Amino acid sequence: MSGFDHRDRYDEDSLSEPLPGAREASEAEGPSSPAVGRDEWVARHGERRVRREGVLGTVEERLAIVPWWAWLTLFVAIVCALPLVSESGYVRRVAFDTVVFMLLALGLNIVVGWGGLLDLGYVAFFGIGAYAYALLASDKYDVHLPTIAILPIVAVIGGIAGWLVGLPSRRLSGDYLAIVTLFFFQVFLTFTNNGDDVFGRNITNGPNGILDVDEFSFFGWTLPRVTSTGQFSVRYLYVALAIFGLVFVALRLLNDSRTGRAWRSLREDPLAAEMMGMPVNTLKLMAFAFGASVAALTGTVAAALNGSVFPQNFEFPLLITVYTMVILGGAGSQVGVVLGAIIVSVLLEVLREPGDARGLFYLVILLGLVGAFRLSVRLAVVLGGTVALGFVANLVAGRVDETWTAGVAEDGGRLAGWASDWVIVPTQLAGWVPAVSYVVLIALALGLTLVHGWVRIALLVPTLYLAAFVWENVMLDSPESTRYVVLGALLVGMMIIRPHGLLGEKRVEIV
Repeated sequence: MSGFDHRDRYDEDSLSEPLPGAREASEAEGPSSPAVGRDEWVARHGERRVRREGVLGTVEERLAIVPWWAWLTLFVAIVCALPLVSESGYVRRVAFDTVVFMLLALGLNIVVGWGGLLDLGYVAFFGIGAYAYALLASDKYDVHLPTIAILPIVAVIGGIAGWLVGLPSRRLSGDYLAIVTLFFFQVFLTFTNNGDDVFGRNITNGPNGILDVDEFSFFGWTLPRVTSTGQFSVRYLYVALAIFGLVFVALRLLNDSRTGRAWRSLREDPLAAEMMGMPVNTLKLMAFAFGASVAALTGTVAAALNGSVFPQNFEFPLLITVYTMVILGGAGSQVGVVLGAIIVSVLLEVLREPGDARGLFYLVILLGLVGAFRLSVRLAVVLGGTVALGFVANLVAGRVDETWTAGVAEDGGRLAGWASDWVIVPTQLAGWVPAVSYVVLIALALGLTLVHGWVRIALLVPTLYLAAFVWENVMLDSPESTRYVVLGALLVGMMIIRPHGLLGEKRVEIV
């Protein structure tokens, strides 16, 4: 062959050297070309990652320059200053509950966000931690260990429980893993509810729970649960914040370690991770153990403040709530799940009061319309048509029967009075109305997905008015169920608009 001489062959030490001219050819393609010795897919990874565009994208890039520890310090400082701004015991208690939710979300993020495991028994570990603290610091068995010793003991107990739960399910994934962990959750609830008679011994006191749990005490200094005026003691908020800071930093370092990278590999493709020599089963067990340890540690804080532990505190709605926080904020992102916990916790409290819930409902509707149509003619048509339809329907209904519009909206106020003049609020709602209105509303919402253009605009007007009717007449009368219905709607909307959550990272996909 022309131009080739056997004397030009490479020896064994030069097999990794690039061919003559390869480096020059690579550099000729510009900065976007792959470096010599690197795979082209890896080199062009940055081009395929979808980034946010516009002003939000610029703001996100600028904020990313600030180190994570600075954001954490600022956040903890702001929460610590909250008691100085508000002296309300209710606000302080909500802040404490929010920190507890943040800890639970961080623990669940290890299993779901990093390990990619569908764990439906996570809340049981939270309960195990609470019961372990109650048994080690109460008159139940007359054991009163110091808090500084109980906290690591409970964390280890939670980790061991997570490891044991993971053992029989380490070879499972997806729905099969979810069924096994859900079974464990039900076993925990059954045991705690019937633990007053286990082979003739009373362990958990059954549905009556364990009372008179000790307060936190550090080096002889006891933290009272309430102040002399009977308000929530802000010291527990500071303790919860301190634990949150330590857990956040520890998990951040863990996520940046080899174990954290291995967890993400397990999440993306377990088979590929196993083919690369990673101990997949051990990684699953570690994810269960670390997540359970964080949940158990959080249980000690909740039990110490409440002063009691009941099986009813660990029901299935709590699991759904924590999952909502993780999914909404973005599974896999520590900051995202914390943000999701804050949003959901505050939202649940706002929805307790009909007046606040009403304002939030109409504000979300308005912001959703502005986000969908911007400041356009279509927005004006939808808003104007909905308002006009409401007043016309209210007027016609009043002429037909005065009792159809003589009702009063829940929780007085200017907005409630306006709602009563705009939405049909009868004095007594017929039994068939809630079910029919729900079905029609769902049918209209599904119909919006099948039509386009001005037909969708026309159909959107009665849909919005019917949604307001259902809200004022049905949902505000049942605030507890309404809270979770709103959470579900928020979650569905987020999955449609941003499937990876608020701060979840968009993954590279081959298309």
